[in-house]
Amino acid sequence: MTAVPVRVTEKGSKTKTEWNTKALGQRMAVDAACAATAGGLVAPVISMIDNRAIIENASGRRPMMTSLKASLNTLLLRPHRFFTSRPFALIFMLYSGTYLTANSLDTFKSTVNARPASSTTSGPSKFAATSVANLSLCLYKDSQYTKMFGAVSPRPVPPVTYALFAVRDCLTIFASFNLPPVLAPHLPLSETAEQYVSRASAAQFLAPAAIQLLSTPFHLLGLDLYNRNGGTTFSDRMRKVRLDWFKSSIARMCRIVPAFGFGGIVNNGLRQKFMKGIE
Repeated sequence: MTAVPVRVTEKGSKTKTEWNTKALGQRMAVDAACAATAGGLVAPVISMIDNRAIIENASGRRPMMTSLKASLNTLLLRPHRFFTSRPFALIFMLYSGTYLTANSLDTFKSTVNARPASSTTSGPSKFAATSVANLSLCLYKDSQYTKMFGAVSPRPVPPVTYALFAVRDCLTIFASFNLPPVLAPHLPLSETAEQYVSRASAAQFLAPAAIQLLSTPFHLLGLDLYNRNGGTTFSDRMRKVRLDWFKSSIARMCRIVPAFGFGGIVNNGLRQKFMKGIE
């Protein structure tokens, strides 16, 4: 039976609150398994689209479609090489870690607030926790991808590039974990329980995809600052960003739908199912 808060109000006594610690070990295992499942499902697409193709296109190393075809050929003809490659491992680490952070925070909140195991949160604490996890993992991943697929010999990634990547990721995290619960009730669908699930799913797809129109320029400018270290004016850099903005935004939307749309739904859906079983 789930523990609930118990408050004693007699004079001279202290307020006592019980925690919901039922099957806490199983709940933590569910959090990890759901995060790994969702991360494994989205990593192949993301490693091909968002990182290698966009970075190689931005650096001029090879066109986006050529890069995508090369990655797809490796996935289909030599899958063992694809799934054991460093690019795939970096993406799996990034998204599994981000999902696990979100899941663990929900479990922590449900424990200390004596709420059902399947409950979720959407406030500042989730934004802060998922942002820290995603930023740290993503900055490491981006530094490796930029060196692997950039136009110049590997060199230290400049701090300004890290800063631009951080702004990009904060926008995406906010739109992926905080906006959907806020946006869902305002979508123009009926108020039945079944339709609310549809609204929640629609919001989970729409919010992170739409934010790419704003976040992609930060991504492209950061890459340009790495690939063209000096002798380039700011106007030249912005001209390059404008040139690549639309197709890169579409590519990042195609990546963000599996990453925080499909992946988020899989992670949340599996967690809800197994946590309700534990309850």
